[in-house]
Amino acid sequence: MAKSRAKILVVDDNNGIRAALKVLLPLHFAQVELISSPKELMSKIADFRPDVVLLDMNFHTDINTGNEGLYWLSQIKKLTPDIEVILFTAYADIQLAVEGMKRGAFDFIVKPWDNDKLVGTLKSAYNSKNKEAVTNVATTSSQTKMYWGKGTAMSGIRQTVEKIAPTDATVLITGENGTGKDVLAGEIHRMSERSFKPMVCVDAGAITETLFESELFGHVKGAFTDAHTDHVGKFEQANGGTLFLDEIGNIPPHLQAKLLRALQNRCITRVGDSREIPVDIRLICATNKDLKRMVNNGTFRQDLYYRINTLELHLPALRERSDEIIPLAEMFLTKFAEKYRRKVTGLSADAAQLLKSHFWSGNIRELSNCIEKAVILSDSETLTSADIEIEQTKPAGTIEVSSTDTLEETEEKAIRAAMARFGGNLSMVAKSLEISRPTLYSKLKKYNI
Repeated sequence: MAKSRAKILVVDDNNGIRAALKVLLPLHFAQVELISSPKELMSKIADFRPDVVLLDMNFHTDINTGNEGLYWLSQIKKLTPDIEVILFTAYADIQLAVEGMKRGAFDFIVKPWDNDKLVGTLKSAYNSKNKEAVTNVATTSSQTKMYWGKGTAMSGIRQTVEKIAPTDATVLITGENGTGKDVLAGEIHRMSERSFKPMVCVDAGAITETLFESELFGHVKGAFTDAHTDHVGKFEQANGGTLFLDEIGNIPPHLQAKLLRALQNRCITRVGDSREIPVDIRLICATNKDLKRMVNNGTFRQDLYYRINTLELHLPALRERSDEIIPLAEMFLTKFAEKYRRKVTGLSADAAQLLKSHFWSGNIRELSNCIEKAVILSDSETLTSADIEIEQTKPAGTIEVSSTDTLEETEEKAIRAAMARFGGNLSMVAKSLEISRPTLYSKLKKYNI
């Protein structure tokens, strides 16, 4: 069989491994270089210009975290993104290798290795690189598409979205973490008349207080010590399009006033400037918090709440959409099988049953991560329950009742559990407990919840 034209660079500090690969790889590849330290890596890449790098994940006998491998993987992909990287890992580092694939590695090989699999994986990486170079395919967007399913809850949301998307109505999306609030926001933007303009996403709760105004409204050169140039804020970046403020419930009250002013006036002023700049945006916000309750206890401004809540859409938790768990899992399976070049085509009956019985406290995001990991690690065409790793933790809202508890103590535990399960959403809590909201209010006050 003719040799592959690929140029392979091996980075491993083990003398025995390098000696073995020095014999094996030249039988199959045109050029092979081997180095013992990643300190030489970038200069060797510049000189040798490899097609594929086989990269060990640990280079010190007393350090086995695998973080060195992830660091050098990041350096390679940042400086030479066209080079494919295969991670060379011990069995104990498989979790890190999975993380490496998420960060751009082509695949991983476990030590001790199978010669045919190693050579085949290196060839696949080279062929993939070559194919991409020839076709020059570029993706313009990684936006996840909305999966509506067939349930009545999502059907109602879809009908509402189809009505409001073409308008400029401000939308508040609520729901637990991982339910897909950002995906729904993207769908509203895609269906709007602003879809030809950008959708700018901001994790509002993650912005530090000192940078809040600069990030949202921009600043001019010299406005503060590190302001070396003018900076365009998120409002201006979204001009003509959509501004998506995620986790809006995490904004401190004193900064909420600044946001309210910009939304009311549809004008912003850059930090260090006095000139008002008009902005034309469609606003979509999202939160996993109960903003009505926050308004009542004074941690969220009432005027801001009404400003952002022209229309509210609540995304139900995945456990409330159990019929959609398997279709979603199959959708993710197809997506990740293609992404990681795995020949995985379906779920076994026991895998499907395991997925359906799980609580999914992390919702769709947790399901996606679970399937992604299973696809990466699977060696067969069908995912079984053995391939799926689910942490069997006690779900939020689990009640532990003692035989010595009084009726009031049991009631208090049930209310606290429901509050935890539904993230403080009083409507959902009252519905789950089959009591009215006024009754719930009185009991919250009674138990100082």
